[in-house]
Amino acid sequence: MRFVIERGDLLRALGHVASVVEKRTTIPILSNVLLRANAEGLQLKATDLEREVVESVSANVATPGAVTVPAHMLHDIVRKLPDGVQIRIEREPERERVSITAGHARFALQALPADDFPDLAAGQMSHSFEIASGDLKRLIEKTRFAISTEETRYYLNGIYLHPAKTGGTPSLRAVATDGHRLAQFDLPQPAGVDGMPGIIIPRKTVHELYRLIEASDAPVRVEVSPAKVRVEIGPITMTSKLVDGTFPDYGRVIPQSNDKVLEVSSQVFMGAVDRVSTIASERVRAVKLNIAPGKLVLSVNNPDGGSATEEVEAQFSAPAMEIGFNARYLLDISGQLESDSLKFLLSDPGSPTILKDVGDESALYVLMPMRV
Repeated sequence: MRFVIERGDLLRALGHVASVVEKRTTIPILSNVLLRANAEGLQLKATDLEREVVESVSANVATPGAVTVPAHMLHDIVRKLPDGVQIRIEREPERERVSITAGHARFALQALPADDFPDLAAGQMSHSFEIASGDLKRLIEKTRFAISTEETRYYLNGIYLHPAKTGGTPSLRAVATDGHRLAQFDLPQPAGVDGMPGIIIPRKTVHELYRLIEASDAPVRVEVSPAKVRVEIGPITMTSKLVDGTFPDYGRVIPQSNDKVLEVSSQVFMGAVDRVSTIASERVRAVKLNIAPGKLVLSVNNPDGGSATEEVEAQFSAPAMEIGFNARYLLDISGQLESDSLKFLLSDPGSPTILKDVGDESALYVLMPMRV
């Protein structure tokens, strides 16, 4: 195998695929990236057995072939080479070694056979649809902060993606929850989603997918089976196993009769929460909302650190009430808002509260209160 490739092309592709390679693994070949050169160019593949990322890139291939080399070491070598340099990669005959030449620099890396590299075959996909990269990015942004990290409740360790109806209109809905908060986001249903089984996309896959689409404007093709999801973003294809579990009936925790409405400027509110929560202890990050017509007073009382209060203007027409929330959760939700108006739909100090962006009906958040 022998080919020549421009440093920038190889660095970009390695940056995409090597991110799924674990730094420490008991299976040596999982530390490697598969390089497959043929008449069409170079294909790079990496996997951790849960996710697989493949990218094709143009290269001048003199001798076709395939080999695997340490992914992070190769990435570091290419990253440190000067811009614009041409890199020649060649598998040394009769030896499991790969030579890398760029200008006056030469490296030799230990290699493992390409035939031993695992293949996360996706199999038959039952449903496929196309979605704009911007829409998929928003869908992930609006929900991923609420994904649970508690491994014992593994079925919450991802985003639940499924067809739904929003006001009678078919939609593609994403939901994430950790039991303390819930995030729901709806998009108009793309063609091909109808009848699709609900799937739970794992947390690591969600973060990796967001990273891959962040710099892309290309439409994204999504293919789904009961066990796997495959996403094509231009020359990049990521295949991932799904969380094997049943997502809970989240509709039961979304209140239907919260009739007390509090409306406040999201920027003013977020700033106030951020400031008063400076006093809160790391263990209990509770902030109390004292709500009355025309005003909202936020307060934190930490017996070991002091106290803080701040008053902000608010619209509220119900009888005065007090309710407490985790400050970090409030900031996470406020950070997703696109308009400058945040609406709370409240019931009582012990019941779940709905939060909405006044300028965006597609997103809905539910927050459990705290005792303060």
